[in-house]
Amino acid sequence: MSGILGALADAWAEIRVHKLRVLLSLIGIAVSVAALTAVVAFSEFQQQFQAEQSDRWGGRVATIAVNAYDETGVPVDIDDFDARFERVSERFGFSHTARNVQGMMLPVQLPDGVVEIPTRLIDAAFPLIHREELLEGRWLNDDDLQALAPAAVISEPLWDRLGRVALSQHPLLTVSGPAGGTYQVVGVTPRQSVWDEEPRVDVLFDAYRARVDSLPEGVMPVYEVWLGTDQAAEVGPVLAMDLRAGLPEGQQVSVNRTDWASLSGSEEAARIFELIMGGVAVLILALGALSLINIQLVAMRQRVREIGVRRAFGATGGRVFTTVLLESLVATTVAGIIGIAIVVALLRSDWIVTSMFPGIQDIPPFPMRAAVTGLVASVIVGAVAGFIPALVALRVKVIDAIRF
Repeated sequence: MSGILGALADAWAEIRVHKLRVLLSLIGIAVSVAALTAVVAFSEFQQQFQAEQSDRWGGRVATIAVNAYDETGVPVDIDDFDARFERVSERFGFSHTARNVQGMMLPVQLPDGVVEIPTRLIDAAFPLIHREELLEGRWLNDDDLQALAPAAVISEPLWDRLGRVALSQHPLLTVSGPAGGTYQVVGVTPRQSVWDEEPRVDVLFDAYRARVDSLPEGVMPVYEVWLGTDQAAEVGPVLAMDLRAGLPEGQQVSVNRTDWASLSGSEEAARIFELIMGGVAVLILALGALSLINIQLVAMRQRVREIGVRRAFGATGGRVFTTVLLESLVATTVAGIIGIAIVVALLRSDWIVTSMFPGIQDIPPFPMRAAVTGLVASVIVGAVAGFIPALVALRVKVIDAIRF
């Protein structure tokens, strides 16, 4: 133990003496370790970002979609199936269920005339299940069913066509047709991309049905249930059997998971992405290690006299080897900690993460795996970069001090 402590003391003394050389080494290795740590951390953030983007299409993990249809072409009684689904939901104790109807059209009065606007009929839980974002205002809720003017959420392109009237002024939509009347705009959803110019209206399913006796022919809502991952495999088959029991002949119910985790190849794609990012990180670290080895070898040629004198005063080969090796280890470990600390400080700022991953909602905490990976890598690089110069130092003899 005393030998190791003595070697550490010698290594620290050498670092203090050769401050400039150590500083150059620290800068290179700190940048490399910081890059490696950042790459691993970005890999975690990227996976969360991709998962959230997928949630907006297929629902959160794990979402089950229920579809009812008739093989004979006879329309399914929506009210009867609604009651059936509600009874089964209560029996299972589902906490998050939502109906949605896509692809409907509402004739809306715009400044340039009446225009058929794509419309979704949804339940209040739908935005939660699908991580729907808002630009302004709020989402629909069950209390809106009591309002005389049904609440509506519109897309940003439609808001532009209405003149971007502030929601505090309670802008209204005038709708004609069977569901005609005045609708109050309570929220605005943002564009999905710079090319998104699709106007859209979201209305509560029950608010629409309160004005219209039936949906258009051939339209049937999709019933979605958000469950825990461990429940989905067990609940799905039982739910399907319960909903099919007592259905009229020819009618069928399909129950399928729609979230990204259920898609084949999703986990493999995540692993491939992580391998690619890991390969980039290793390449960055290898370049930093080569730079450090080069600096250490050049420095070792200048320290031949110093090492020779130490050997003349009784320093053993093992002591010299250990001192040079620990000098590199201590320097790279300190550099690694500095690089990791900088990355942690930067990525703890939410605005940096949101600017790199726009739209991300649940920003994960800084992954400890990234910090541990960076620290281990700095130690390994220090050991590798110090081993070769330590071998060179081991071969230095007393006579070499005289020659140099």
